[in-house]
Amino acid sequence: MKIVTYNVNGLRPRISQFGSLLKFLSSLDADIICVQETKLSRHELTADVVMADGYESFFSCTRTNSKGRVGYSGVATFCRVKSAFSSTEVALPIAAEEGFTGLLEKSGGFGTGKDEIPVKAEGLEEFAKDELLKVDSEGRCIITDHGHFVLFNIYGPRADSEDTERIQFKHTFFQILQKRWETLQQQGRRIFVVGDLNIAPAAIDRCDAGPDFEKNEFRRWFRSMLVECGGPFFDVFRAKHPDRREAYTCWSSSTGAEEFNYGSRIDHILSSGSCLHQDHCLQDRIFVTCHVKECDILTQFKRWKPGNKPRWKGGRSIKLEGSDHAPVFMSLMDIPDVAQHSTPSLSARYVPTVHGFQQTIASVLMKRQKAEQVKTFEVSSSFSDENITTRSCSEILKRSSQDCCISDLPSGDFLSSSNLQSEGVIPRLDGPSICSISDSSNRIMTASIIRQTKSTPGTVTKKKARQSQCSQLSLKSFFQKSSNVKDGVDNAAADASLDQADESKSNQNPNKTSMGDDESKSSKMVELDVSASNQEQGVVISGSSPQRDKNDIALVEWQRIQQLMQNSIPLCKGHGEPCVSRVAKKPGPNHGRRFYVCARAEGPASNPETNCGYFKWAASKSGQSLTVLAERI
Repeated sequence: MKIVTYNVNGLRPRISQFGSLLKFLSSLDADIICVQETKLSRHELTADVVMADGYESFFSCTRTNSKGRVGYSGVATFCRVKSAFSSTEVALPIAAEEGFTGLLEKSGGFGTGKDEIPVKAEGLEEFAKDELLKVDSEGRCIITDHGHFVLFNIYGPRADSEDTERIQFKHTFFQILQKRWETLQQQGRRIFVVGDLNIAPAAIDRCDAGPDFEKNEFRRWFRSMLVECGGPFFDVFRAKHPDRREAYTCWSSSTGAEEFNYGSRIDHILSSGSCLHQDHCLQDRIFVTCHVKECDILTQFKRWKPGNKPRWKGGRSIKLEGSDHAPVFMSLMDIPDVAQHSTPSLSARYVPTVHGFQQTIASVLMKRQKAEQVKTFEVSSSFSDENITTRSCSEILKRSSQDCCISDLPSGDFLSSSNLQSEGVIPRLDGPSICSISDSSNRIMTASIIRQTKSTPGTVTKKKARQSQCSQLSLKSFFQKSSNVKDGVDNAAADASLDQADESKSNQNPNKTSMGDDESKSSKMVELDVSASNQEQGVVISGSSPQRDKNDIALVEWQRIQQLMQNSIPLCKGHGEPCVSRVAKKPGPNHGRRFYVCARAEGPASNPETNCGYFKWAASKSGQSLTVLAERI
């Protein structure tokens, strides 16, 4: 049997990386796969992310949106089995539980009864209910009972040194978890604890362990749980590789530390309990020595591999695919089968978003009632549609013409069908083509269908022209890339202003005929529309190309700005290379300030190819540059 723990840094990205959930799980080639930081909320548990042929899965998701975060954290356990029912395989759990307090709703499974009231897990009676729910609501634990052992899949909380609230949360989290372990150990159960605990137990497990490294309270607690310090658990990796150095499982993605293997070992497999042998003379033998064949880090899953082009020497444009953690595996031997059993009700196959919601009699009747209402509505709508279609186009034209005004008529006179016919705007509706418009009318309709009404001096009446079904498009609309309401209003305003200008000219030249006046309007409108469309499309009719010159000037200016920016970027002292700029995000007086650092990846000080430690503020508060060169130790 093989067990793997892996912080995937988002389950969906890993599925996308490998092509499917099944391909991702197959790449790990393990019987039990425990993943952390799935970053899935409960409504995102769909079949494509929880179901894979040959696997049973169990999920715990975040139930809170603390600090505005939704869908963070989360753990999942995948078990490779031949059958989910009537199986004797150890990989298939006998029981499963979400969380570790017993208080989460449906923590025991999706098939439990509605009236079942969650109760505190045994041994946690001293803790308040609210306190237990708080630490158990971030989706950080799945417990699966495999008969021979109980498996805890844990994603330990992270706490910055200055965040007192999260420090207290982390302290309570591990305190309650320890109580749960002690209760199971008193019952004689074997326990495996796997996952990202966010704790490096010793200086050998950290790249930059300082003199105060061992003083951390969570590190002291972790070590107190280990056998060498009187605790019940074996650190399985260190039991197999007690002196291996630079054996890290996590690297900072913000500094590129993975390139020089500058990280920490915070992903663990812990084991507690005796071996499975029935011989009484061997009762003092432990599980690790009898049944653990190997435990190691799957370094082939690291994002940065030897031979890759250094991404931090030239910048951060190259994106490495994969998680910032590496999986850890443990292979077991001589593990006998268990009694026949089926998959627990917490299995993802029973999640409502995958299995489906059970329908009640009331829901079925409600759907039938809604269907009858829709059918009745469709019948009534068909009658109303018949009434609508009986309307003739002449009625629509009559209604639209009443909404339009013509400047040649006195104020208050509206266009009617008879008026338009007498003016020669539209033909008489004698033939079958009642909506046709003559060619001579097109020129007049373009200029006059949308117009402001004139009134006596000192009184101006403005009306918005409403476009009807049979209204004529202007010439300008055919040259535009796209039409919208705003363009229509602008066209109308331009047509109206042009008409007013033409009328003032016609008053100055009364000898011109009315037909000549109309032809003058049409020709000027064509000139205006063509000119406007050419401006919009960037067409230059003349021999010169001012637009091209303008683009060339902009390009030269942008190159000059880039050169100035390049000259303003300082060079690091260690390598003489351009630095990269960053912004301070830590709360305090310097929050939001920009600074420059060496562009190379973080690594050991003994390697001259790594980050030299150069640091410089972009500008101090007084406007002067402040340069600080970090001493390399």
